[in-house]
Amino acid sequence: MIGIDIAKQVFQVHGIDEAGHTVLRKKLTRATFLAEMAQHPACLIGLEAQQATLMLHRVRDHFIRRRTGAINALRGHLAEFGLVSSSQRAGLNRLLEAVEDSVDTLPNDVTALLKMISAEIRGYDRSIADLNKKLKAQCKEEEVSQRLREIPGVGPVIATAMSAYLAAGGSFSTGSAFAAWLGITPRQHSSGGKERTFGITKRGNTYLRRQLINGARAVVRIARGRRGGMWDWINKMLDRRHFNIVTVAVANKMARIMWAMITKGTNFRPV
Repeated sequence: MIGIDIAKQVFQVHGIDEAGHTVLRKKLTRATFLAEMAQHPACLIGLEAQQATLMLHRVRDHFIRRRTGAINALRGHLAEFGLVSSSQRAGLNRLLEAVEDSVDTLPNDVTALLKMISAEIRGYDRSIADLNKKLKAQCKEEEVSQRLREIPGVGPVIATAMSAYLAAGGSFSTGSAFAAWLGITPRQHSSGGKERTFGITKRGNTYLRRQLINGARAVVRIARGRRGGMWDWINKMLDRRHFNIVTVAVANKMARIMWAMITKGTNFRPV
């Protein structure tokens, strides 16, 4: 099977054999694409389905960012009238209810305007929930995504996104190179024979990085009290490093594990 990611000037080509092992990984120009493909025997081409998955994730990300903007606007406007709440979803729900069920709490003209923002947020909630259902259903149908879900912290969103993005542009020689591209590798600087480590680079694909960080954070939160394999490694780090640093380290490890599983066609093996 050959997966092709079509860009304006360059095509990323990624091929796997029947066992799921990578046998082809090239970056081709439009001028050389047809000549290269003519050299390969007939096989399954992953193009439309892959592009559809990538678009689904991009649309989902677009809705999330727009919803965040609407939520911030609602919170800001309500704060001017002394209505504030916690940053969690429960706090947002209380603010939405205050707007939608407002009875002489706010001026009528203000309530009408804020209800427009509330309706916008509710609309994004429905759209995002619908896309999440599509991703969950798609994950159940994809063999690669099902294997990735065996990794702690990996759900349908991460599994489908990772398999699609790596198949589309997975020209990374190592898992470490992939993690560095995602921006979850600490910046390093050497001076006077001493090496110092700084924050992560935050380069590469922002969407994938955010999903990995969220998944890793969920894993680190439940690590205490668990034993064996990855859990021992996480708990040792928690004993000496800040929660956020451990979260990034776990996200980095998750990215490298998934790269290996996708490119080599292997299953998750808890260490």
